[in-house]
Amino acid sequence: MANTDTEAVVTVRGLHKRYGDRTVVNGLDLDVHAGEVLGLIGANGAGKTTTVECIQGLRRPDSGVLRVLGCDPVRDAERLRPMLGSQLQDSALPDRLRVGEAIELFATDRAHNGDDLLAQFGLIERRKAAFASMSGGERQRLFLVLALLNRPRLVILDELTQGLDPAARRDVWAAVAQLRDAGTTVLLVTHELDEAEVLCGRVVAMRSGRVLDQGPPADLISRHAPWAMIRFAWSRPGVDDLLADLRPLPGVQVVATTPGRVEVRGTRQSIAYVGAELVKRGAVPDDLSVELPDLESALLHLLDEPDTPVEFGRSRNIAKTGPTDHALAGANR
Repeated sequence: MANTDTEAVVTVRGLHKRYGDRTVVNGLDLDVHAGEVLGLIGANGAGKTTTVECIQGLRRPDSGVLRVLGCDPVRDAERLRPMLGSQLQDSALPDRLRVGEAIELFATDRAHNGDDLLAQFGLIERRKAAFASMSGGERQRLFLVLALLNRPRLVILDELTQGLDPAARRDVWAAVAQLRDAGTTVLLVTHELDEAEVLCGRVVAMRSGRVLDQGPPADLISRHAPWAMIRFAWSRPGVDDLLADLRPLPGVQVVATTPGRVEVRGTRQSIAYVGAELVKRGAVPDDLSVELPDLESALLHLLDEPDTPVEFGRSRNIAKTGPTDHALAGANR
């Protein structure tokens, strides 16, 4: 996890970006610290991709202050470019370009040994392969190699695993984990929340171009989805007595039944008390299951909140108690 006392690699204050009459980024504040993997998460249209395009100098902000590795991304673009490595949503190479040729094409005098990187990311045997012949996971690992080739101080990855099958996603995750373990600073844009939970030491949740909350994934889950669901079958007599004993237990909020089954919703604390009650009765069901929320649950709850962004550098303390029916939509612009 990053040391937040270190000087920020990226500092953004009051960033605004509009396209016509649509505000895409609306007064955004953001820091990325040296050595951390920071994830930008949010629903479709949250402004994540536009934010990183401004950070890279690919788009000119309408207003705000941006400092990236001590540079203004627009004014100092030439000085900044060698210090950045990036993979964007629409990254592609010519179909007939071979892996080794791509390494030679993109290498500068700062470059790593290309073969060493290919070996590190499991591509050395594909050095003579044409881009068109590579699988989706191989292509994404190649883009990581190219992003790292010239020893960048900051790597920006935008929807790195979009469209990949589960095995390919795991391969790419392992590659990003190698960057994290080596202390590389990574800014990761993703709508795959399991990806953010696995890879990121800190995430920033965005909506409508503003920061809603930020922190380690576990902290966001604790703040915005502090619930647990306990389910088990019950075919014994005395179900009404069981329900009456479960309802007053610490942390229990709702006890419901369907034919032959019991469902208890409450805080995480309730798990221990419900289990103890079943043990006391000598009737712990074989199918007892506990569902705990994940980062997706936390984000969906957070997106349900009124559109009030967090004060920069502080986190809201919001407790909500159950799942939502919302569906988180696709990638963003």
